[in-house]
Amino acid sequence: MHRRLATGLAASALALVTVVGTATAASAVPADKPQVLANWTQTSASSYSGWAAARANQAAWTAYAFDWSTDYCSTSPDNPFGFPFSMSCARHDFGYRNYKAAGTFSANKSRLDSAFHEDLKRICAAYSGGTRTSCNSTAWTYYQAVRAFG
Repeated sequence: MHRRLATGLAASALALVTVVGTATAASAVPADKPQVLANWTQTSASSYSGWAAARANQAAWTAYAFDWSTDYCSTSPDNPFGFPFSMSCARHDFGYRNYKAAGTFSANKSRLDSAFHEDLKRICAAYSGGTRTSCNSTAWTYYQAVRAFG
């Protein structure tokens, strides 16, 4: 009787450990999440391109539990004067939301704001003359707003 009870308890304990271990493994976020996040929030064009490719294929990054939500340029126009700033705003939101969730926002805010400004300047580089000047002025205004109020 004791042997059957001990065997039954051991089997139950093993089943419980298996279920708990499986649930923990299935819900674990990859250890390189901070590095991936850092790679996608730098000031370079390649960082922006990497983030844009990942955003277009979010399903491939599900295990990382990134927050991809965005309100684009918040209460400012997404495409002021026809300048397409919405994707730069989306990447900025991505950085803010994910670093806040990680608890490391204050250590990264300055870089996130700088990356936003660099993204906007790359958009403006496609224009020439007075249009480029107007775009760069608008980009500077957006950058100053996130530095002060973001």
